[in-house]
Amino acid sequence: MNHSFNFIRAAGMLAACIALAPSASDAAVKICTFPGSPSAALDRSVAQAAFTRANIAATVVSHGIGEGDDDGVSLHELDKTLARDCDVIAGFPRSTVADASGGKMQFSRGYLRAGYVSIEAPGAELNDAAKRTVAATYASPAQLIAVQQHDVTLDLENTSASTVDAVANGRAQRAIVWYPAVVAYRMAHPERRFSIATADSPYADWHLAIAFGERSAALRPRIDDALTSMNNDGRLQALTKQWALPAQRVSSSMHSGIMLADMNATRMGRVIKVANEEGVEPPTFEQAQTTHGKTLYSSSCAKCHGAQLQGVTAPALQGPAFAPPSNSHLTVGGIFTYMATNMPADRPGKMKDQDYADIMAFLLMSNGYKPGGAKMTADSARASKLPLNAGPAR
Repeated sequence: MNHSFNFIRAAGMLAACIALAPSASDAAVKICTFPGSPSAALDRSVAQAAFTRANIAATVVSHGIGEGDDDGVSLHELDKTLARDCDVIAGFPRSTVADASGGKMQFSRGYLRAGYVSIEAPGAELNDAAKRTVAATYASPAQLIAVQQHDVTLDLENTSASTVDAVANGRAQRAIVWYPAVVAYRMAHPERRFSIATADSPYADWHLAIAFGERSAALRPRIDDALTSMNNDGRLQALTKQWALPAQRVSSSMHSGIMLADMNATRMGRVIKVANEEGVEPPTFEQAQTTHGKTLYSSSCAKCHGAQLQGVTAPALQGPAFAPPSNSHLTVGGIFTYMATNMPADRPGKMKDQDYADIMAFLLMSNGYKPGGAKMTADSARASKLPLNAGPAR
């Protein structure tokens, strides 16, 4: 399963670094950024300034990271990438729901908060259909945020730039989008103006950092000191000022209490319905199918969501961000339907119905539910109105 950043498709999904702290005779540290990232120019500037401040010779490598593919990259692949063409990567996106933990990488302190926002274009002429349309970037956190909208048509775009463009050109009234993509769009189209509101979701808050591999970890304290120094003397603020999230209002339509209902996805005709009803018994599932579900998860989902469901380049599927102790805004049926129509990102909806049910059973067990009773089927999972709340094993 993959809900990683669109701006690279496999972008929040690649990172690189190798090299011990260099001596005078060593080659310069090779800095990579993600190809296609709207913040790449900023990432290069911050990294170069930090390495200069730390008195470490460094150079930017333009070809170090490939474009990747639609289904992301595993931590194993990340670690292999780190040992090849780059020493560090600037602009690695991290959040509490996808922090790339579990691998060999280490990370600097964050240098820019760069989350997801809701944007509108004041004065845009909209037809009736556009007035009910929210644009979001497919297979990214923006899509996860957008599916919590009430009674809207969801326009799933392939890039963050086209997501912004959907609002700018009147195809959608609103868009959920990575804020650096808004900045980059305004740089290219200075005549465009947008109103910006906070996307109130656990999937919205991210920051950018510099990633270090196992052999370059010795550099991290020096770069952290450099970033701290740059922050203290105003250099970091000067570099990031144009990219910093503005003071924002919270969009009423983005309130976390809003439930997903009768939401239509124009891309591939996806339709998802979720209702939050208390007092509903959880669907039953068997121990054997959780074992099969774990195997399927490892081959189709762990690449992006982590071997321990901790989140890597896609959100965690275990813990309070996914299944809070109470007051969940998603149901078992809603999660299952979303998964069965959108996942895995490289072949959405292409697995067998029972395979999706087995993965759902594994996710339930991983979040505190006990196996027992009848086998979970796709129909029973899809029909479940149980709010996905975690807690003591049930």
